[in-house]
Amino acid sequence: MQISTAGGVLSLVFCALLWSTGGVLVKLVDWNPFAIAGMRSLLGLFTVCAMLRRLPSFTVRDEKSGRVDGRGTLYLYIAAVCYAGTMILYIVANKLTTAANTILLQYTDPVYIILFGPLILGEKNRKSDYVTVAGVVLGMVLFFADGLGSGRMLGNILAALSGTTWGFCTIYMRKLRRRGSQDAFMLAHGMTFLAGVPFILIYGPPAGNVMLSSCIGLVLLGIFQIGMPSILYARGIGSVRALSASFISMIEPLMNPVWVLLFMHEVPSVWTGIGGVIILGCIVGRELVQRGKSVQKK
Repeated sequence: MQISTAGGVLSLVFCALLWSTGGVLVKLVDWNPFAIAGMRSLLGLFTVCAMLRRLPSFTVRDEKSGRVDGRGTLYLYIAAVCYAGTMILYIVANKLTTAANTILLQYTDPVYIILFGPLILGEKNRKSDYVTVAGVVLGMVLFFADGLGSGRMLGNILAALSGTTWGFCTIYMRKLRRRGSQDAFMLAHGMTFLAGVPFILIYGPPAGNVMLSSCIGLVLLGIFQIGMPSILYARGIGSVRALSASFISMIEPLMNPVWVLLFMHEVPSVWTGIGGVIILGCIVGRELVQRGKSVQKK
């Protein structure tokens, strides 16, 4: 099904909003982080398969001939491995450092898209892209000004690595477009579950009331925080440039403190508010500039 650019943007916005609940929900689950990542992905995989009414495909086929596309299949597995790495690193980093540090460092992914996107995708960067990156970086530094220095080094390193894997995942998802991006997400969930199985067996689930809250958190994480967004992102990335998708996805760190305020009653700092306004302003401003240029060309 063909999706317009506006529809793609809307899908990515809803995707980012659901993703943004991760910081709060992970705190509800008192499990080993690898076990959390594995169970979350198992539930996410069931959700995606149920909504699409099919199992994942392990190859990409040419739309005209129906033959297996070797290059497309390679992109499929690169995207899947990168996303599996992103999910695992995100959960582990959340347990080792602050949620603010984790999400900030994960969203360094535009750097990799700017550096490697033109080479891999052939999508040229624009002046507004570089200006937006600078504005977003400034906004996010202010946004998490109270948290960046308080995290543990290992957690920060893992969070930064998740930014690398997420950047390349975005690039190769865009490379796939509609020919396998949903399958890449499903395969990534399967890989993440398999990686988490040993930790689930070794550590097992907690007992008592902790078990109840953990199960609730896992169900919400699997279905709403990772399952449904997988479909939304796969639909959106096919009609939106990789860098645009990255900027739109930054609604996720913008909304994180909102959920924390609503459910944990933690009031964001003034720097958080200023940074959030800068981030949102840069994203909206860039989209308006690009849309205005597109209209002028027509």
